[in-house]
Amino acid sequence: MASAGEDGSQFDCSKEEMDKLVAEVIRYVLFKTHQNSGCPIKREELTQIVTRNYHNRSLPAAVINEARQKFSSIFGYELKELQRSRPSSTAQPRSSQQSVADARSYILVSQLPAAVYKKYVEDGTKAHLTSLTFVVIGIVHLAGGKISEETLWHHLKKLGLHENDENHAEFGNAKQALEALVQQRYLQKDKVVGPEGSVIFYELAERALDASVSGKIKEYISQIVRSDLPSEDVA
Repeated sequence: MASAGEDGSQFDCSKEEMDKLVAEVIRYVLFKTHQNSGCPIKREELTQIVTRNYHNRSLPAAVINEARQKFSSIFGYELKELQRSRPSSTAQPRSSQQSVADARSYILVSQLPAAVYKKYVEDGTKAHLTSLTFVVIGIVHLAGGKISEETLWHHLKKLGLHENDENHAEFGNAKQALEALVQQRYLQKDKVVGPEGSVIFYELAERALDASVSGKIKEYISQIVRSDLPSEDVA
């Protein structure tokens, strides 16, 4: 079966037009990923690049699929689709801060071996943000995958990160640093309204639940637990 890049006639556009659309999608993904610090890109945004001038309903999916192939073969990245999960809370009434409209989105994930990526690609100046991400995900993981905002800040304060700190030496505005993890879909934020008022909960979102991330978190936690055990118990 011919790929979208080989033949676009079935979509009422030429190969050259198809290639141009694929290139536009690739440029957009690269730009937005850099501009928004890796926040997921909504499928709707990529679809609109195609539908500005073409109206075939099957064309956006074909263009995105071709872009995914090129990201892998040329750039060594997987254009990975995320399916936003529903909050686990069933409390009523509830006001969720997620939208059905942006349920499907994409992120770029390196396909390079971890050692190669760390040596040649990883930005060492952002190591503190990676550490914060792992710590927060670890706390939520240990809480069973979901934690109240109050409890999460209680644990973060023990690590020197305070909710009202707007000028932290490494993270700047503490609340914005936590909110960035929501925007990047490591966490999802949900407000539950009950008899005693509203309570904000954080729970693991799709990027934190991905096997590649959750596996590292579990390994990280296991290492900490082993290091705290007496040597005879470890043996």
